[in-house]
Amino acid sequence: MIDADYRPFRQPLAPGRARAIPWLSVVAGSLLATLPLVVTIPILPPFGLLMLLAWRLIAPFALRRWAAGPLGLFDDLVSGQPLGSAVLLWSLCFLAIELVEQRLLFREFWQDWLIAAGAAAFCLIAGRFIAVPLAAHVDAIVGVQAAATALLFPVAARLVAWIDAKRGMV
Repeated sequence: MIDADYRPFRQPLAPGRARAIPWLSVVAGSLLATLPLVVTIPILPPFGLLMLLAWRLIAPFALRRWAAGPLGLFDDLVSGQPLGSAVLLWSLCFLAIELVEQRLLFREFWQDWLIAAGAAAFCLIAGRFIAVPLAAHVDAIVGVQAAATALLFPVAARLVAWIDAKRGMV
């Protein structure tokens, strides 16, 4: 009997490359913030955070628990946020997701979506208080950006699931 996934001419992915792909996808998401886009209202979601949350929720063993720190540092360096803000906020999101996973034995996609939306909103709101003076009136824009981020999570989750499936084919 022949296995349905048997591919005799496909080269297996090296283990180092398979471990690097989640890291590189989060880095690529963070680098999207450097694209020269001209907009009147900055509602571009934080794609690095979106990819990080998607990897953590869809493929929980693809990234280590400490990966939020170095990836947050890279995001701080390329996005212009105060140094250490994404390190702190992304690590807090990972800890919160860990606490939620201890309570929920089984999750469905809508729960992942809700967790990701809450984590992204927390990072955006807390980042606003860290980076912008309180007198600035940007609260409505942060709310719209949080909504855009929540609406794009299924796209990021689908992309992560596709990458993980390709990465897992050995």
